[in-house]
Amino acid sequence: MKTFISLITVSVAAGLLLFAAADMLEQSEGSSDNTLYVYNWGEYIDPELLDAFYDETGIRVVYETFDSNEAMMVKVNQGGTPYDVIFPSEYTVEKMVKDDLIMKLDYSRLPNAANIDPDIAARMPEALIEYSVPYFFGTVGILYNENTASDLDFSTWNTLWNESLKNEILMVDGAREVLGMSLNSLGESLNETDDKKLTAATDKLLELSPNIRGVVGDEIAAMMTENEAEVAVVWSGMAQDIMWENEDLNYTIPSEGSNLWFDAMVIPKSSTNQDGAYQFINFLLDSENAAQNTDWVGYATPNAAALELMDETVREDERFYPADTQLETLEMYKDLGPEMISRYNELFLQFKISLD
Repeated sequence: MKTFISLITVSVAAGLLLFAAADMLEQSEGSSDNTLYVYNWGEYIDPELLDAFYDETGIRVVYETFDSNEAMMVKVNQGGTPYDVIFPSEYTVEKMVKDDLIMKLDYSRLPNAANIDPDIAARMPEALIEYSVPYFFGTVGILYNENTASDLDFSTWNTLWNESLKNEILMVDGAREVLGMSLNSLGESLNETDDKKLTAATDKLLELSPNIRGVVGDEIAAMMTENEAEVAVVWSGMAQDIMWENEDLNYTIPSEGSNLWFDAMVIPKSSTNQDGAYQFINFLLDSENAAQNTDWVGYATPNAAALELMDETVREDERFYPADTQLETLEMYKDLGPEMISRYNELFLQFKISLD
C-alpha cells in the first residue's frame, strides 16, 4: 500500500514510466505460465500437436531433443534450462527417482491417464507409475529379409550365429541391447550382474564377430532399406519404419526373451510450470491426440482408447503389440548403477574392437 501511495505522488510522466516497468516485470514473472519447456527424443512427437496444444491452452512449447538417456541426464544435472516435461526410458526414470529429480504425479490432474491399457501399465513397477506415465513402448528383436534369409528360423537368437550370415548382420550401437541379446541367447537375464555370466555372453558375442557387418546408429534404416544387409538387431519402432520402406523385411521377437522398453513422461522437481506440464501430459493422453501421435511416430502406444481409433491391422499386429504369452518372456531394463553400467560398456567395447 505504501508503494502504491508513493507512486501516485510523483509526476504523471514518472508515474507512467513506473507503471509500464511494473507491467513488464509482471508479464516477465508470469511468462512461465505461458511457456512450457519440453525435452524429448528426436522425431518423437507430431509437430502439429504442439501447435494444437498452443491453440487449446495458449501455452507455447519450447521443444528440445536428445539422442540418449545418458546425454539427457548430463544436461538435466548441469541445470540451466528448467524443463517442465521430460521423456526418459524406464530405467532412467528409476535413476531419476533415486536421484530425487522428479516428482510424484497427482493423477487427479491427469484424467486422461484412464486411457492407458492397465495390462501394459501393470508391466511397469508400481514405483515408476507413481512418477511417470507411459508414452510409447516396444521391444528389441530381429529385422530380416524374407527373400534372402528365407531358409533361416529367426524365432531364436541363436540363428544369428549361423555361418550363412557372415558379414550380413547390423547391430544397434547400445551396450544393454547387444549384451542383453547375447545374455538372452544363453538363457540369462538382460539385467545380469554376475561377471562370469557377463564374460560368457561377451565370449559368445566375439564368436558372432564374423557375421557382423557393422554396429551403427540411424544408418541402419538406410542400409536395411537398400538391402545392404540381410539382418539387423533393432528396436521395434525402428523396424516398423524400415518395413514401410522395404516390404521384403519382417520383424520378430525371439522366443528366449528380449527387452520390453517404455519411454515415459515425467515432471522434474525443477519445473517452473507444473500446471502447464500436467496440461501437456493430459493433452497427449487424449485418445484422439494419442492416435494422431502414434500414426506419426510409428511406435506402439500404451493408450488403449487411442488404439480403438486406429486401424484393426495395427491393433492386432503381434510383432509390435505382443500377445500376453509373448509379454511374459520380455524383461525391462533396470538401473544397474554406474559401476555395472561401466562394466557393460567395457565388455561392449571389447566386442566392437573385435570387429576391426
